[in-house]
Amino acid sequence: LFAIFAFATCGGYSGGLRLSVDCANKSESDLSIDIAFAYPFRLHQVNFDAPTCEGKRREKLSLIGDFSSSAEFFVTIAVFAFLYSLAATVVYIFFQNKYRENNRGPLIDFIVTVVFSFLWLVSSSAWAKGLSDVKIATDPDEVLLLMSACKQQSNKCLPVRSPVMSSLNTSVVFGFLNFILWAGNIWFVFKETGWHSSGQRHPPDTMEKQSSSYNQGGYNQDSYGPTGGYNQPGSYGQVGEYGQSQSYGQSGPTSFANQI
Repeated sequence: LFAIFAFATCGGYSGGLRLSVDCANKSESDLSIDIAFAYPFRLHQVNFDAPTCEGKRREKLSLIGDFSSSAEFFVTIAVFAFLYSLAATVVYIFFQNKYRENNRGPLIDFIVTVVFSFLWLVSSSAWAKGLSDVKIATDPDEVLLLMSACKQQSNKCLPVRSPVMSSLNTSVVFGFLNFILWAGNIWFVFKETGWHSSGQRHPPDTMEKQSSSYNQGGYNQDSYGPTGGYNQPGSYGQVGEYGQSQSYGQSGPTSFANQI
């Protein structure tokens, strides 16, 4: 959606301005000189006629500047970003297994996201500069300076209507919003890659090794069971200090007498 708004507000733009030239001889005046221009802003190809206030002769003029490179670069990045986002959405939904196979999908997605983030920054900055130049080149006061009739003080040259640039300003805003959006998505795509997974594997493996060592060690052994010293049957009846195998559990003085 952000990419659509970016290239729609820039690539679909058309505007114009209107000037008025009031000659000393009213019959030679032209109070409505319309100049229209549009994307891709090759202003040097925008021609218009203006009175010279010297009889019926008119001069053919054109605006100054060619700002198509920055505008077309911006729109191209926006279109390709839209197409890639659309394709990625289809892959996420319908081809999730293929996407995660061999970790190739997340790595490609991560690299493309980084590249588009950089391209959004560059194209938006270039178009912001280009738009500033377009505003200067289409400023009615600047265009009036191109007319020879306006260099004579006896003639009155006035701007009637200035071009509306609100949609172009919006395109620049959406360009930088796309940069922020794509740059923020770098982290989320990175989490899907094997680089992030490999970095998170070591702590769980270490904990598993520690837990297995505790399970195999003395903490979980039945130290008080059959192999221990306290629960062994007849432990007090084992061979004593004098090598006798009699038990203290035997009863009566008879056994004591026999021992003697």
